[in-house]
Amino acid sequence: MRITRLLIAGLLIVSATAHADSTSTQATAGLDINDKTFSCIRDMTKVRGFYVGSLTDNLEQTLAVANTSDGGTYPAGSVVQLVPGEVMVKHPEGFSTATNDWEFFELDVSPAGSKIRKRGFVDVVNRFGGNCFGCHIKAKPQFDLVCESTHGCDPIPLGKDMLALLQKTDPRCENNEALTAEELQKLKMLQQAFAKP
Repeated sequence: MRITRLLIAGLLIVSATAHADSTSTQATAGLDINDKTFSCIRDMTKVRGFYVGSLTDNLEQTLAVANTSDGGTYPAGSVVQLVPGEVMVKHPEGFSTATNDWEFFELDVSPAGSKIRKRGFVDVVNRFGGNCFGCHIKAKPQFDLVCESTHGCDPIPLGKDMLALLQKTDPRCENNEALTAEELQKLKMLQQAFAKP
């Protein structure tokens, strides 16, 4: 229950605070990934309930894998994101054999943009206490570590409507729609239910 509480509370946190030990200016294996790499989640292409993009102008191949029900290997440069504060990026083949070349990122997001809070491969533990790789490794092999409800990963404690609401309220987006009274109430209830005592 504690991890569930931390997960939901953390998804609602918006922080512009940079951490002194941030590695957000590292460039790795030809992919120049830094704070400016990540912007409004809705600027990417939506596939079912998540978003994809490409850092190598290879969106067509990324979408081909994301849209198939049979799985496949995402091309280098693929970006996969479910909520504004977490993202995964595919590196060139052989860069990290343990993670199928995926790097995991935890972001602080605010109207000013993104700040990489943590990044890495098998060792990234997010602010909710969960190891990113520990969850994604449970995906069936044909899905290249990308989790969906039928891919074999443990379910997350947020329904589709709440995930959509978090995507809709990404503070980096300039065109966020006004929330309905019902949506505001849902966010308020989550914040109250999972606020630290």
